[in-house]
Amino acid sequence: MTTPYYADDAVTLWHGDCLEHPEWWTGADVLVTDPPYGMDYDSGWVRGRSRPIVGDGTPAARDAALELWGDRQAAVFGTWRVPRPPRTVQVLVWDKTDGVGPGMGNLSAAFGSSHEEIYLLGTWAKRSTRRGSVIRSSEAMQSPNGLVARSGHPTPKPLGLMETLIEPTRGVIADPFAGSGSTLAAAARLGRRAIGVEIDERYCEIAARRLSQGVLDFGASA
Repeated sequence: MTTPYYADDAVTLWHGDCLEHPEWWTGADVLVTDPPYGMDYDSGWVRGRSRPIVGDGTPAARDAALELWGDRQAAVFGTWRVPRPPRTVQVLVWDKTDGVGPGMGNLSAAFGSSHEEIYLLGTWAKRSTRRGSVIRSSEAMQSPNGLVARSGHPTPKPLGLMETLIEPTRGVIADPFAGSGSTLAAAARLGRRAIGVEIDERYCEIAARRLSQGVLDFGASA
């Protein structure tokens, strides 16, 4: 592909494999992404249809992308079940429940799985107002419950959450695993430029639609 799948004044979205086309995204300044990281996750929430994530059987794509990115500033979603990316300097926790209950993860377990980790890599400047390392759903402005059905993506992220990660950074944002476009949409809402790459065309279509409609948030995000 020689032309973007979608482009406007702030956002450029490419359809393809980010590892085959590093020239599309590695020239940005900050990496903010929710990559496939080895969970082999498959959601049946969307109208009962399977929604696997391409390449999610192994963290190989994540690690290859981070190798291309080098030691620059990055925020990368993950889980304690899979080894953290090399060069992780800090771990944030996204508390997804906000009091909505433990109905997430393995429902046969004694405790619900209600958080995700976010790994910070590279150098993050000290903020004038420091905050804790736990980001709660109320701070992200939306609970994740119901986002899957609204967005059509199996692992949606609230726009408020992505804005929290992007806000203290500077420069152009890159998301080589763009999914349905939350990182791109959040960057646009903050008046930032962003570049995304997504291998699955059905998610490119969703992202392009929400971006063209003025950062549609699906009543929440994705």
